[in-house]
Amino acid sequence: MLSELSEWFWQERRWFPEGLGWADLEDRDGRVYAKARDLWVALPIALIFLIIRQIFERMVATPLASLLGVEDTVRLKVPHNPTLESYYCNITKNPTQSSVASLCKKTGYSERQVQRWFRRRRNQDRPSLLKKFREASWRFTFYLLAFIAVICTNCYIDFKINDLYPPLQTLLPSQYWYYMIELGFYGSLLFSVASDVKRKDFKEQIVHHVATILLISFSWCVNYIRCGTLIMLVHDSSDYLLESAKMFNYAGWRNACNYIFIVFAAVFIVTRLVIFPFWIIYCTWVYPVTIYKPFFGYYFFNGLLMTLQCLHIFWAILIIRIAIRFLTNNVKKRNNAARHLFL
Repeated sequence: MLSELSEWFWQERRWFPEGLGWADLEDRDGRVYAKARDLWVALPIALIFLIIRQIFERMVATPLASLLGVEDTVRLKVPHNPTLESYYCNITKNPTQSSVASLCKKTGYSERQVQRWFRRRRNQDRPSLLKKFREASWRFTFYLLAFIAVICTNCYIDFKINDLYPPLQTLLPSQYWYYMIELGFYGSLLFSVASDVKRKDFKEQIVHHVATILLISFSWCVNYIRCGTLIMLVHDSSDYLLESAKMFNYAGWRNACNYIFIVFAAVFIVTRLVIFPFWIIYCTWVYPVTIYKPFFGYYFFNGLLMTLQCLHIFWAILIIRIAIRFLTNNVKKRNNAARHLFL
């Protein structure tokens, strides 16, 4: 049963254009190609990243936070009440007025005491600035090192529009490790999502991580290596700026945070809303149909890219709103300063 399912899943007509197949990815004449079995390497790498992260946050991020003045917030614990705790954990963290009245009868508390208990309980669950800082510093370190590494090793060099498909791509050692490390890192983010800070775009982050892992894995299996490398490079080019802005924000360095965020917004818009759709997606969506008939792998790959692009648009709207708010407030401050200067 499993063998039949595997044979059906890996059918050549599903993943390759007509005339190409798995035999074209066999190593020969000094040319090396990606192998699906190599993806297992990413699992131990993900576990290693989880261990390194714990060491990094304790040995590097925490002293750095102390140096920048970020302190761990001590939150008062609410008095233990089994009825309210059960309601908080199993039903909702924000009870309605009717639910508060019902809880008053069960606990003997007044409405004000119940509302205060839930407010303090929610506050108790809020992540501290130190936790946010350590998480941001870990991501900043990885994204920055990954971006520098891919630029220095030139694993994206000699990209040509007709190099998108398997027969023309030979695998470089730098590309191999770039893929495995990126896949391992995003795998570690997925493993740690339950303990990480849950932000407003938590669901979108989950979709992004899953789509990224599928995209990396699929592009590796069918040897779309150079295209996949460019996609990861485009993403790494702006992510470290966002994480550094978060770090300065948590440290209270508002001006540094704001200016870095403006730079991040500019890089994000250029890379995610211009280069990504009008260059990379063009090379994977428009150009291939001039050579091959569309096939399932074509739709699957581009479907993942469009999922990422939808997330890019969603985040770009949020980023532009924040940038406009910053610029507007900055202009108001300057106008007020000028008004006081001439009074």
